[in-house]
Amino acid sequence: MRLIRSIASMRQYCLMARARGKTIGLVPTMGALHKGHLSLISRSREENGVSLVSIFVNPAQFVRGEDLKRYPRDLKGDLGLARRAGVDAVFCPRVKEIYPRGYRTYVEVEKISGVLCGKSRPGHFRGVTTIVAKLFNIVMPDVAYFGQKDAQQAVIIRRMARDLNIPVKIEVMPIVREPDGLAMSSRNIYLNSRQRREAAILCKSLKLAKEMAASGEREAKVIISAMRRLISGIGGARIDYIDIVHPDDLNEMRVIKGRALAVLAVRIGRTRLIDNMAIKA
Repeated sequence: MRLIRSIASMRQYCLMARARGKTIGLVPTMGALHKGHLSLISRSREENGVSLVSIFVNPAQFVRGEDLKRYPRDLKGDLGLARRAGVDAVFCPRVKEIYPRGYRTYVEVEKISGVLCGKSRPGHFRGVTTIVAKLFNIVMPDVAYFGQKDAQQAVIIRRMARDLNIPVKIEVMPIVREPDGLAMSSRNIYLNSRQRREAAILCKSLKLAKEMAASGEREAKVIISAMRRLISGIGGARIDYIDIVHPDDLNEMRVIKGRALAVLAVRIGRTRLIDNMAIKA
């Protein structure tokens, strides 16, 4: 497995892979790899001749007051996991390589970047789409792999690739969960033992939404109220948002018809966790 630091070297590596007739799969990450990331890598290896992982803690997607400085970083551990998972190369550029002095250009997907997480984290998705667009330009992957846990991010990136005519297939893989249902996330490391137990309420509330919809409840506000009551029973939980939206465009649904997505963001202590679950009425 190769560790590549520069954009020029990454481009050269990809050009050589294509010259050998290899397809390229890319798994973009901010590191602190876990089983969710490994599931993306596994799919990439099944589908492509070359599988790449990018590790870059992207400062452009952290808003004021967030955890950029303390975001978990373990490059040595990440490289070990990537190597054992069969990754061919890891792209780990320095910040000054991605955002050189005087950098001024950003990519923004309007409307869908301003709802849900975008409402409470203004500018976050501008940073996400900028770094992903740059990675797509550097690597030019055939397929890029993302996790369903970041459902809004996946919708936004699909739209960006389509609008900018970027010839990449976006694959969104299922959420990987802990035995108690908590969605795997690099930020779970912030939770102490009590908070970790409390965090299981997110998945429980989503399962409640799924059960209510399957039992015939069509009014989104009724389901959301039930979810709020359940989560509010946890003293350390603070709800950022709970909503039910269309899975393709994130439009709010007042009445559930067919496919829908229950989405939420909740703070457990100081840690903001997101999750979602497909529901159907």
